[in-house]
Amino acid sequence: MTMEQTRTFATSEEVFRWMDQTCRKSVKYGLERMEWVLGRLGHPERRCKFIHIAGTNGKGSTAAMISSVLIEAGYPTGMFISPYVTEWNERIQFDGEPISEASFVHWANHLRPFAEEMNQLEIGAPTWFEFMTLLAICYFAYEASPWFIVWETGLGGRLDSTNVVYPLVSVITHVGFDHKDMLGDTLAEIAKEKAGIIKPGVPVVCGSEEEEALRVIAEEARQKKCNLYVLHKDYQIELVHSDSERQTFHFANAYRRLLNLEIPLAGEHQLRNAGTALMTLDILRQNYATVMEDEQIGQGLKRVNWPGRMEKVSDQPLIVLDGGHNPDGIRALVSSVRQLYTYERLILMVAVMKDKDVKEMLKPLLSVCDMVITTQVQDQPRSFSADELADEIKGMDPGVPVLAAPTAEEGLSLMKKQATDKDLLLITGSLYLISEIRPLLIQKSDE
Repeated sequence: MTMEQTRTFATSEEVFRWMDQTCRKSVKYGLERMEWVLGRLGHPERRCKFIHIAGTNGKGSTAAMISSVLIEAGYPTGMFISPYVTEWNERIQFDGEPISEASFVHWANHLRPFAEEMNQLEIGAPTWFEFMTLLAICYFAYEASPWFIVWETGLGGRLDSTNVVYPLVSVITHVGFDHKDMLGDTLAEIAKEKAGIIKPGVPVVCGSEEEEALRVIAEEARQKKCNLYVLHKDYQIELVHSDSERQTFHFANAYRRLLNLEIPLAGEHQLRNAGTALMTLDILRQNYATVMEDEQIGQGLKRVNWPGRMEKVSDQPLIVLDGGHNPDGIRALVSSVRQLYTYERLILMVAVMKDKDVKEMLKPLLSVCDMVITTQVQDQPRSFSADELADEIKGMDPGVPVLAAPTAEEGLSLMKKQATDKDLLLITGSLYLISEIRPLLIQKSDE
């Protein structure tokens, strides 16, 4: 090895620079690279107890609710999520706290020789996401030692780098259309990929309502002799009250009924996610002797923190952020906005990645907005430029006024200039956009 290859990292910035140079960008999906490294490490993932979550939408919210309740019940809990909204290190959390800079750098140094050895072999270096997944496993297995790890897939399920674990429970949230180039063109094909996380004999919780997807998931569970718990069939949710900041609901399954639970998350889709989280927690109680009092469940849900999802960040002017980034996510957002807000005009700021179904995403947004400001995500080559997105919108609806802002900050300034105190300012289309713009808004509201 050269001196460059053996030099250790001192900061996370150095790690990310090295990852950008070394980790593979475009590669055939598969678990071979993950299994190669884990084998060399002595399979640290086998030390850990995972709750594995896949789905098109709702994975992160469901993960956050499960994690929050487990922490409230006194169980040391790890969580692995993607992408982040506030800080890069919130991808890997222990008891609600992001991994420290020192721990991140330490485990990157631990894994670096394996990645560089792989780079010289036919197997090739791990991808960026694979390296992060390996780092999370090492951190949890050797340092943090959580009792449970809430483990979110990155893309799909069957060939996702997280699918090297044998979990206590497999969870599949809403299944819809996204990443069709990699997961398939039909709901059945996409559901088959998500159902790839199902392991023989492991209970499965499914929060998807699409019949086509449910059939595939049920068949996979049957073949692998897994108990399957399905929303509306095996567990139910009943809305009591909702507003733009919180919802109250009842939950019931074969084990019990919980009344007047509260989540600080808006939108009907979050009720489905809460129900799926509660069913998962009940499986941990029934199958794995996990003790949780009703009060701890209630407090855990009430305290869940999941920014950038139907999040109201300002009252004057009224500004709402949402990380919806596929057609189903946007439809859920539009439905929630219609139900929860009263406004004179809706001014939209939007950025979209080039690998998304842009027309299907824009269609529901254009049905409710009075003006659009297009922008682009900085340092993200996958992002449509503001002008490209503006042209797309003009082609779809020539009647809607469209302005292009080359940066999110300029877009925000433009939005505020156009708005009155009776308007709703909605920012959506990409979690990367929310991650970029949220600090500007939170910082200003704190000043």
